[in-house]
Amino acid sequence: MKRLAKETAIYGVSSIAGRFLNWLLVPMYTRVLANTGEFGVFTNLYAWVALLLVILTYGMETGFFRFINKKEEQNPMRVYSTTLFSLGVTSILFLVLAAVFLSPVSELLGYIDRPEYVGMMLGIVAVDAFCSIPFAFLRYQGKAIRFAGIKLFSIFLNIALNLFFFIACPFLYRYYPETIDWFYQPDYGVGYAFIANVFTTAVTFILLIPDMLPGFRSKPDLFLLKQMLRYSFPILLLGIAGIFNQTADKIIFPFLFEDKMYANEQLGIYGACFKIAVIMVMFIQAFRYAYEPFIFAKNKEDEQNHKAYVEAMKYFIIFGLLIFLGVMFYIDIIKYFVTPEYYPGLKVVPIVMLGELFFGIYFNLSLWYKLIDQTKWGAYFSAIGCVVTILIIVYFAPVYGYMACAWASFGCNLLMMILSYVVGQKKFPISYDIRSAFIYFAVAALLFVAGMLPPIASEIGRFLYRTVLLLIYIAFVVKRDLPLKELPYIGRFFNKRF
Repeated sequence: MKRLAKETAIYGVSSIAGRFLNWLLVPMYTRVLANTGEFGVFTNLYAWVALLLVILTYGMETGFFRFINKKEEQNPMRVYSTTLFSLGVTSILFLVLAAVFLSPVSELLGYIDRPEYVGMMLGIVAVDAFCSIPFAFLRYQGKAIRFAGIKLFSIFLNIALNLFFFIACPFLYRYYPETIDWFYQPDYGVGYAFIANVFTTAVTFILLIPDMLPGFRSKPDLFLLKQMLRYSFPILLLGIAGIFNQTADKIIFPFLFEDKMYANEQLGIYGACFKIAVIMVMFIQAFRYAYEPFIFAKNKEDEQNHKAYVEAMKYFIIFGLLIFLGVMFYIDIIKYFVTPEYYPGLKVVPIVMLGELFFGIYFNLSLWYKLIDQTKWGAYFSAIGCVVTILIIVYFAPVYGYMACAWASFGCNLLMMILSYVVGQKKFPISYDIRSAFIYFAVAALLFVAGMLPPIASEIGRFLYRTVLLLIYIAFVVKRDLPLKELPYIGRFFNKRF
């Protein structure tokens, strides 16, 4: 358990820190790119990256862990070699097809004038998909430090390259053009974000070569490959539905408008403001790293553990709502995360954040089908959510623009949350504290309305007023469910003073 906790922390820090550091690039992009349309291109193509990455790994990362940990498996390197072989063949095939059909694919996606953007995106996806297996092998070997080291180095390299292309190069081009005019084009804009990622992906691949070599020395087993593909295919379907729920708005939106420039401008506004809501996503991800090992380490039939699941849900909701109120109450400060031309999109932030909170609750609820080995229900819920998301976007986005995308995310996650709760109570009943959940949502809603409605002209006045409201929520939590006297260190302070 000590090893599990240590490695969970390392993997968690590398992943969450990476997401956070990349998140910090958004303020730079919104200030250095020529217009919101360029950020729209960035948002759209990286949504495709996320979807294609799931397709090109086709559940084999999970399959790798399943088969390499089988008790009857006498040769773990056989599993590693087979998985590397499978991902290698499909990634190379994908790269060949991408090169052959680059022009028609670029035209289909609306980038016929910049096919190299699409080419770089497809290359990044192919290499990243293949590299997922060496990273999985490092996790299997327990080499958490090397895993995190390569991940963090890649992230810092990407950030450094972005700063070079978007900050250093414009400065040098303005004052010392002779130093960089042989390679730098000032009007290439968002293309340099893709170039930075190509370099980063290539370096990551090179760093992982020593970890690939043991797999190359072994012979792949085609019979084993068939078994792994049979096991991984349902995971692929679940993964596609899940990731499409998160990226459908950014993928579909440009296809719904004849004016592609307008579509990219609106998507850029939506994508930048959506990034503000990533604060909630990072909280959920941090929670997942701690919670998944927790639930599988517990005995599912133990009543005491059922109580632990209930408590975990309650505190997740409490802190999730605290983050929601914190972001919304200080939106006047947080809005400087983007430039004024993106401000019209700030109205999506509360909708998207609540949608992400519902997704976090859905994740909490999903433990029931994981514990009873009925993960097919996760596929059902994701598929239903996917259909709802697409219908809302297709029917309403042409009329209401990106607001329809925000409501699609909200509606999809709310529906999946409700379905998982209803079915879960029949399959694996857990007596969640629904009353407390409703109370906290009601209190947060009242405070949110109270904080947003009064027309306080002064920013300082709004800041102070909303801070008082946030403290009221914290005081309510402490009074009702978080008695400070029972907490270590803080409790000692209270006992000595009072």
